[in-house]
Amino acid sequence: MKKLILATAVLALLGAPALARDRRDNRDGNGNANPSAVIAAEVAFAQLAQAKGQWTAFRATAAKDAVMFVPQMAYAQNFLAGKADPAAAVKWQPHQVWSSCDGSLAVTRGAWQQSDGSTGYFTTVWQRQKNLKYKWVLDQAEGLPMPLDAPEMIAAKVADCPAGYRPERAPKPKDFKGSLPALDPAHRSGASLDGTVGWDVMVSPDGARRFVVTMTSEGKPVTVQDLQVEAPAK
Repeated sequence: MKKLILATAVLALLGAPALARDRRDNRDGNGNANPSAVIAAEVAFAQLAQAKGQWTAFRATAAKDAVMFVPQMAYAQNFLAGKADPAAAVKWQPHQVWSSCDGSLAVTRGAWQQSDGSTGYFTTVWQRQKNLKYKWVLDQAEGLPMPLDAPEMIAAKVADCPAGYRPERAPKPKDFKGSLPALDPAHRSGASLDGTVGWDVMVSPDGARRFVVTMTSEGKPVTVQDLQVEAPAK
């Protein structure tokens, strides 16, 4: 109970709604799910953007092989290298998180707001690193005509664990090393180490894309996000 109260208090101090905790959200460390840690990483990311600058925060929190859409898919670190921060950073707040059973991968979704009054949604894929901290490996954001309603509590869901799963035997996360391979501009995908959460993005030549997230529920993969983004106006 003390841990639950502390986690809720920390999130409140970070400016996020309390986390609506899945009954399995009571684990941490390698091989264990921890949606609260993912939300904390997302909130810290948003706070860093306000404190140090938007693109500074993106560079600091992205994995080496992370991708973003500009509007075509690009390696984030390459695109952001030397990019000046805008005068006013975008603000954002997480609303939902989906985590793999082993906690090696999670996806967040939430709302963003610009200083000019524009608003929209974002989705971010977070991957646990060797030091058990999270870095994002995919980030996308799109505008909406009306702002999203803020939830009273952040919704968290954890995928069902594979049969016979034992956290102490889970594969340990590895950081990306070496040179970046040539990027396929039309397709990219990823999955948690235990295979219980996966994501896939397909990008058309005109910049339109489809982003799908699945997670294991009752022994089979279930689609929890299926986002289709129109091609940017020319």
